[in-house]
Amino acid sequence: MLELKNVHKSFGRNEVLKGVDISVEKGDVVVILGPSGSGKTTLLRSINFLEKADKGTIVFGDIEAKLENASKHDIRAIRKKSAFVFQNYNLFHNRTALQNVTEGLIVARKVPKAEAVEKARKALDKVGLSDRYDYYPSQLSGGQQQRVGIARAIAVNPDVILFDEPTSALDPELIGEVLNVMKELAKEGTTMIVVTHEMTFAQEVANKVIFMDGGVVVEEGPPGEIFTRPKEERTKQFLRRIINDFDYVI
Repeated sequence: MLELKNVHKSFGRNEVLKGVDISVEKGDVVVILGPSGSGKTTLLRSINFLEKADKGTIVFGDIEAKLENASKHDIRAIRKKSAFVFQNYNLFHNRTALQNVTEGLIVARKVPKAEAVEKARKALDKVGLSDRYDYYPSQLSGGQQQRVGIARAIAVNPDVILFDEPTSALDPELIGEVLNVMKELAKEGTTMIVVTHEMTFAQEVANKVIFMDGGVVVEEGPPGEIFTRPKEERTKQFLRRIINDFDYVI
């Protein structure tokens, strides 16, 4: 359904992505792991052109485009097929939860207002915020704000949802409510690419884990293999450092 080929990206002299290839099938939950600076978020943002890659190809359904010079038409089409959930929520502070969800539907996708409101309510209901339609972000916890962000993504009915460390800005006690919503989406067959350090989520929910370091894919495979029988020494080092009770066989 979605494929990235030979993706390169530099910021000045810092080469962040060094020829990355990934492929995602419909219904996949792909978790991208790696240390800070490994290129995970840059790769994710390159998919819907929040970052413009220097080189590479994207194939998304019936669209194939060069990342460095994709047409405005192709960029719009790819963005319509995807939705992004940001690390720091990216909500409009002067809009209610309902308005934050309807905004993109009405402005970017030209959905009639009544239809947009209906879609927004259904999406907020789905993430457990049926009693928070008229609340502003300042009246919501971090976990609730992130769930509004997820509702905003759900409402556009995308082919894939891109999650950029969706729990990293949350207090520990709020992480579970966001992960539970994501788990329910996975059960329903939602295609997701998730940059995260939540190892339990990766083990329980993902069907593919990608480990990146230094701007390249070091290793990828099913979580059962990556977490129990990693082949690469760099993967083993990372997992030892992240998971205190790491007990894979090596």
